[in-house]
Amino acid sequence: MGTSPRIVVIGAGPGGYVAAIRAAQLGAQVSLIEEREVGGTCLNKGCIPSKALIFNAEVLGLLRRAEEFGVRVTSEPTFDVTRMLERKQRIVQTQVRGIHALLKSWGVSLIKGRGRLVGPRAVEAVDAGGSSRRIEADRIILATGSKPIQPSLFPFDGERVITSEEALEPRVLPKSLLIIGAGIEGCEFGFLYRALGVAVTMVEMKNRPLATEDEEVSALIAREMNKRGITLHLGLRVEKVAAEPARIVATLSDGQTVEAERLLVSIGRAMNTEGLGLAEAGIAMGQRGEIIVNERMETKAPGVYAIGDAVGRIMLAHVASAEGKIAAANAAAEPGNRSMNYEVVPAGIFTQPEIGTVGLKEWEAAERGLKVRVGRYPFRALGRAHAMDEIAGMVKVITDQETGRILGAHIVGPHASDLIHEAAIAMRLGAKASDIAEMIHAHPTLPEAMMEAAEDVLGTAVHLPRKKGTG
Repeated sequence: MGTSPRIVVIGAGPGGYVAAIRAAQLGAQVSLIEEREVGGTCLNKGCIPSKALIFNAEVLGLLRRAEEFGVRVTSEPTFDVTRMLERKQRIVQTQVRGIHALLKSWGVSLIKGRGRLVGPRAVEAVDAGGSSRRIEADRIILATGSKPIQPSLFPFDGERVITSEEALEPRVLPKSLLIIGAGIEGCEFGFLYRALGVAVTMVEMKNRPLATEDEEVSALIAREMNKRGITLHLGLRVEKVAAEPARIVATLSDGQTVEAERLLVSIGRAMNTEGLGLAEAGIAMGQRGEIIVNERMETKAPGVYAIGDAVGRIMLAHVASAEGKIAAANAAAEPGNRSMNYEVVPAGIFTQPEIGTVGLKEWEAAERGLKVRVGRYPFRALGRAHAMDEIAGMVKVITDQETGRILGAHIVGPHASDLIHEAAIAMRLGAKASDIAEMIHAHPTLPEAMMEAAEDVLGTAVHLPRKKGTG
């Protein structure tokens, strides 16, 4: 292959463009093929635009509470959806331009088109006009991402029955919104639309919202939904959907009907793996359409790697980026055997309040037969949280009962998506609860809640009352 391998990356999302840059940093000649825009779903239709709108809603909520802080707002705060969307798009465009500049600075060749494998060492890129271009490669990295699942039960039209992509472009807000699915995406949209004055109803087949998260986290979020007037129907399926002239009517599995002006279906994502020539290349696929890879991100086809949502492991942008770096290092033949480690993956959920999570949930530890010791600390006991008037939520730390090592941490509260990284680095370094408990934390700050929760694991939390039955 020589000292400068030719690497082709298909897909320029947070996995693909990161893989392309890392491969270029390692001396490879890199071509990056993208059908739409760099940044993928995360930047253009997901993470970034949704968080921009969520922050708009947070500003609106703070203004509405201004009197509580002694700040007088002389009229009722209002919002302009058009200007909100313009701001969101400016943020996206700024980030897109930044990625283009990075690719150029590292010498990555960006090719516009849809990529597919046409041989063991070749990729074809077809542009919107139908013109094709063949690119020879020594190594190939597939980073084609995912898309919203659209079951035939729902009459999707992009306007009244929508996916998350259309939910980010509410040119006119509906008076009411029905959301099918109370997972991460559904809950984020539920809080966002409710903050903008939309009546929100959610239907979830599991018995709690955010069913993949820690049970105490779910319970806290359910309470916050109730406080804000979000209606939850749990443990129910949608059996039938009728798009009537002035409303959408859904019939649930218990026979009741719910209706709204608009219906958002948020029940998961499907891998973008069709039409890539995978079978012809000898690449193994899973039952969900995911590309099968090993810990080095290698597929069954020699020289072909796959990363991100397309491999169906942890479908998060930052995981795709991490996988991209591993794949790039291996594809560029960097010395050493780089493998992906999924043990410590922090995540943020941008509900109101936020959620930060890393490691095992308590129920996962039980499934593994682990004996644990748990510490908790409520934000309502924290001075900084009171100063901010953000007292809902808690920090929960899960440790191994025998070794004291931290197995997981879960935060609901202000800036939880930022705070979780203290626990993540502690886990990465194999730290114990005592390591966090004994580290001096600045006062008054939010991270003190992590220290107090770690102390609670040890039974020494100074700012919690003595527990019944203790000495």
